[in-house]
Amino acid sequence: MQMNLTFKVLSVLIVGLPASFSDSQNEESVNIKRPHIIFIVADDLGWNDVGFHGSDQIPTPNIDALAYSGLILNNYYVSPICTPSRSALMTGKHPIHTGMQHGVLYGAEPRGLPLNEKILPEYLQELGYSNHIVGKWHLGSFKKEYTPLYRGFESHTGYWTGHHDYYDHSAVETGFWGFDMRRGMDVAWDLHGKYSTDIFTDESVRIIRGHNSSRPLFLYIGHVAVHSANPYSPLPAPDELVAKFTTIENFNRRKFAAILTKLDESVGKVVAALQSSKMLKDSLIVFTTDNGGPAAGFNSNAASNWPLRGVKNTLWEGGVRGAGLIWSTLLHPTNHVSKQLMHISDWLPTLISAAQGDCSVLENIDGFDMWESLLSNTHSNRTEVFHNIDSITGSAALTVGEWKIVQGTHYNGQWDGWYGPSGRPDGHIPAYNVTMIAHSLAGKAVEAAGRPINLDHVEAIRDEAGVKCFNGNLTNTDSKPCFPLEAPCLFNIRDDPCEMNNLADRIPQILSHMSKQLSKMNDTAVPPRNLPVDPRGNPDFWDHTFTIIKNRVITVNNIS
Repeated sequence: MQMNLTFKVLSVLIVGLPASFSDSQNEESVNIKRPHIIFIVADDLGWNDVGFHGSDQIPTPNIDALAYSGLILNNYYVSPICTPSRSALMTGKHPIHTGMQHGVLYGAEPRGLPLNEKILPEYLQELGYSNHIVGKWHLGSFKKEYTPLYRGFESHTGYWTGHHDYYDHSAVETGFWGFDMRRGMDVAWDLHGKYSTDIFTDESVRIIRGHNSSRPLFLYIGHVAVHSANPYSPLPAPDELVAKFTTIENFNRRKFAAILTKLDESVGKVVAALQSSKMLKDSLIVFTTDNGGPAAGFNSNAASNWPLRGVKNTLWEGGVRGAGLIWSTLLHPTNHVSKQLMHISDWLPTLISAAQGDCSVLENIDGFDMWESLLSNTHSNRTEVFHNIDSITGSAALTVGEWKIVQGTHYNGQWDGWYGPSGRPDGHIPAYNVTMIAHSLAGKAVEAAGRPINLDHVEAIRDEAGVKCFNGNLTNTDSKPCFPLEAPCLFNIRDDPCEMNNLADRIPQILSHMSKQLSKMNDTAVPPRNLPVDPRGNPDFWDHTFTIIKNRVITVNNIS
């Protein structure tokens, strides 16, 4: 359930309705023009890794082209780490209500997103969509019923675990090592040595070009980029691309830039394929990160959330405020920065609404239907974002209106700081290239689809989409430092998005109110479903691949 809070008034919204769409809705599906939905998830992309948030360091012209001709989601939140975010996206429920709130799923872990949860592709299937997934799944593979082809998708080319090497496609986790690349249920050995981003791009383009556009398409693209790979090569990227980033001094950031460049090129090729297939005008495109970026060497990565505080898997803004956008020809052509509060759990009802489905038949969910608010640029019903309560780590955070409470933290506070690079002009970073955006594949495609980028407005949009740590009415002397392991902290997140000024001692009545709301949310939580890895899942027993392990018996013949 979703707790819809204000500072003075708490209201509880409970939606308990039938699980499936009506037969009459199914009958009408063929007569309704529904948009093609292309949902692109970047893995571990930081707030400051896209050009449209103000960084000049790594060009992202194709992603930026969608941003400046679509709608930048500037007040948009995700979960702090992979599996919880993907579970919220697919179910419309907060991870505390599905038991997915702590950490990530491992390839040999005997669990998955609960099978009693109806998920987004299953709803879209009932509306007549042809559903395909490319890339990362990460919601369970212990038994076949957890995998994509049994959860509403018609095809899958990609991997089941949380990461893999971009070239050899093996995953190293929990002491195990194994190959993880699939076509449907089959191991795709022939893709060994081919760069993952290229594989997922080519497959996405193939699906688009082969699709009969009289039927709506749902294409979910879960990139491995820009997630770290394995310890022996954490940031694999083509050498010729790495060599181009001579103005970036940090070598890991240079490799990160090359990985991100391949991701941006992929977005361009997908958008161009939609246009050449005469599908772009009728498409709705979402681009989002799954969580904040792993900066400054966290997870051997080099993302940037600057100037936000924290990193991936923390509840600071740098861990949960997501880089995201939505593109559609239905959006207002002059509104490019959304200030509406939005959470990743909102995508399920929002996309169903955009697909002209009936959201009133959804089960008891936490997400809000944002579609009309985004179309008309009006206030949404969402006034709060519950970030998480993790009973294992003791961390929790909640935002209500302008206030955010942070209670506890991760890694004993070692990743509670502010991490660059800023990517702002410093004398040797090339200036932001607006012309490159218009001339990118995506830029040319959106212009052909009737949504050209107004180059004269780009800098103003970019400035509006940036984060300014203070609005002028706060100073560092107004508060005490925040040490969330010692006591809960309170921030005015509207005025202080960089979480520099802890106001807990100055406004104790608000802190008390927020603490009570966290307790009430905790009363609705189910325990985390994490389990020890199953030794039967060791890839050594299964031809060195991560595979389904339900009912498997290890014998001498399994060991190769």
